[in-house]
Amino acid sequence: MTGYPEALTDPSYFGQILVFTYPLVGNYGMPAAKNSMDWQRCYEASSAMVSGMIVEDYSMEFSHYKADTSLAQWLYNQKIPAITGIDTRTLTRKIRESGVMLGKIIIGEEDVPLWDPNRTNLVQEVSVKQVEKIGSGKKRIVLIDCGAKQSIINELKLRELDILRVPWDYPVREEHFDGLVLSSGPGDPMLCKPTIDQAQYAFEHDIPTLGICLGHQIMALAAGARTYKMKYGHRSQNQPVMDQRSRKGYITTQNHGYAVKTDHMEKGWQVLFENINDHTCEGLIHKSGKFFSTQFHPEASPGPVDTRFLFDQFLALL
Repeated sequence: MTGYPEALTDPSYFGQILVFTYPLVGNYGMPAAKNSMDWQRCYEASSAMVSGMIVEDYSMEFSHYKADTSLAQWLYNQKIPAITGIDTRTLTRKIRESGVMLGKIIIGEEDVPLWDPNRTNLVQEVSVKQVEKIGSGKKRIVLIDCGAKQSIINELKLRELDILRVPWDYPVREEHFDGLVLSSGPGDPMLCKPTIDQAQYAFEHDIPTLGICLGHQIMALAAGARTYKMKYGHRSQNQPVMDQRSRKGYITTQNHGYAVKTDHMEKGWQVLFENINDHTCEGLIHKSGKFFSTQFHPEASPGPVDTRFLFDQFLALL
């Protein structure tokens, strides 16, 4: 119902056709593009990340005081194909029964080749290409960009940190810093071997480390755990998780197709959060308390703000 600007620009959706189950989409238009005052609060990246969009009922009229253009015009400008008039809930049920599948949008009689994003290093496609310095503060962190959402950067900036945003395969050992953040992103974490190596370096040198979504999976692999592709993943704004230490429950935003299997994990690590629905691992923590991760999005854009406190916990470690 809400949050389609964030979803369409989320790098974690790179290479995917996005199906909205809420029947009416586009009713509040799209905010102004990059370099406007509002884009960093509405967009997770400066351009569209999805390969296509499917909705049941597209709203031809839009109304919002910050709207700059219609959703259709924005998609046209971004060269992203979209179709409406599809029974998206029936389509969703098919996906739920058969699992995530390859697909393509065909308009008229003109066929298009089927592209398999699973054979591509998607992180390499969406990561920044050069080192970027953001914000200022007394503590310096390195943000390894595997497809970082703008909302993650916003949360870190709010905490007055000196942020060094680096590519996914950047050798962080060449830098002096107080903490490491492994961002969210698309695709198979097993393809991120250079990033896994950087996480292991942080563990070996007692550098406080926070992993989010794909970053959580990368940290898990660095800790000896394994990852696997889920049948249909977690993609919604209402996923319940439980803190395994306090036994408190939280409602979270999630967007991932891979999960962590904690078999063979090194000693000293334990599950921090667990999904209440299917009991999958939603976060890890080391006994030292210096390294922890979340499979969900504590920056929660769009979604509930239950777990934003985790950024403050990471800040305290610095």
